[in-house]
Amino acid sequence: MSEPSAISRPQVLEFEEGRRIVVDSVRPFVHKLRTEGVALDDAYGRILAESVRAERDYPALARSLRDGYAVRSADIPGTLNVRGEVRAGDQLQSDLLPGEALEIMTGAPVPAGADAVVMIEHVTRIGERVQIDQSSEAGQFINQRGAEAVSGTELIPAGTRLDASHIATLATIGQRSVHVFAKPRVAIVATGDEIVALHEQPAPHQIRNSNSHMLASLVRAAGGEPTVLPVAHDTRDALRPLLQEGLTFDLLVVTGGVSAGKYDLVKPALRELGVTFRFERVRIQPGQPTAFGTAAGGKPVVGLPGNPGSSLITFQLFAKPALELLAGAQEVLLPLLSARFEAPFRHKPGLTRFLPARLNADGQHIRHISWQGSSDIPALAKANCFLVADHDRESWAVGDSIRVMLKA
Repeated sequence: MSEPSAISRPQVLEFEEGRRIVVDSVRPFVHKLRTEGVALDDAYGRILAESVRAERDYPALARSLRDGYAVRSADIPGTLNVRGEVRAGDQLQSDLLPGEALEIMTGAPVPAGADAVVMIEHVTRIGERVQIDQSSEAGQFINQRGAEAVSGTELIPAGTRLDASHIATLATIGQRSVHVFAKPRVAIVATGDEIVALHEQPAPHQIRNSNSHMLASLVRAAGGEPTVLPVAHDTRDALRPLLQEGLTFDLLVVTGGVSAGKYDLVKPALRELGVTFRFERVRIQPGQPTAFGTAAGGKPVVGLPGNPGSSLITFQLFAKPALELLAGAQEVLLPLLSARFEAPFRHKPGLTRFLPARLNADGQHIRHISWQGSSDIPALAKANCFLVADHDRESWAVGDSIRVMLKA
């Protein structure tokens, strides 16, 4: 499939529109994704490459949903003879005859002839007989054969990220291995003359390379396989070969060097390498200079601002949906919660701001965390979410609601 033509866009986009452009640009190319088989115990969090179907009816026979007595609904109210008992795991009993009741446990097979189960609390047992004083509808407390799934029914569609319930489903149908999409390979390039390696002692004008390690952890959490390339210094000769290597991966994420300064060389270098940018600015703070483009064949490239707070937020907004699509996901979601302020809050309108905050254990109340800007890593570490302050609103009072994005 040929690469989509560049679309004329406003110079500055709302973040929702930026996400839509990312998704629309990447989705046409997911048919090229690689697949692999993994053991069931290694499948959690992976994305299913082919649908999973029931190999038999579930349940395979009618089962009781309660402890009590299996009866014929036409026989009650009345007094019935108890002919025995059946527990979960027992073989199916012979047909229940008129005037009979069968003591039955939850999960046990319901014999033919019985069309209801009466809870033990509603029965009076006298020796080998039971007195039942209330009527019962046919089907009461019986899980009929095939009620959960008929043989051949799709249980899990392709494109599903497997959670614990899916693992249980796969185990139920005896699937010991699973066909999943291969993890996309993601190259991470941090840029900047001020960046030094973790083992180095930074001078006052230098910082350690926190971004590459943070982004690598985010890539793993989103289902990718990260490769951290060497730091690119702020020269064309240093930057170009690293970007060229990064473009051999499924997704290239660059942090730093995407603003409009004299030494912000990332976008010009990427253009020289054939990248077409779909947007280069987003109406958010932090992260306004975020850029997204595609290389030959539609390969996605995301340019994130260099400050850690900006990189963290814009990765979640723009790089993560691209990565999830490349990992095989059918849907990419940005779950935004709603919480109420515990203290008054103000910000300057004009940009949608993603600011560090603490969501209380009740999940309903939030408090803004003071920070010194998007380079303030200690403030990021204290936060468990970001409040999303709309660009067209200035203040919130105690009790007012605001949108909340959980921290990845």
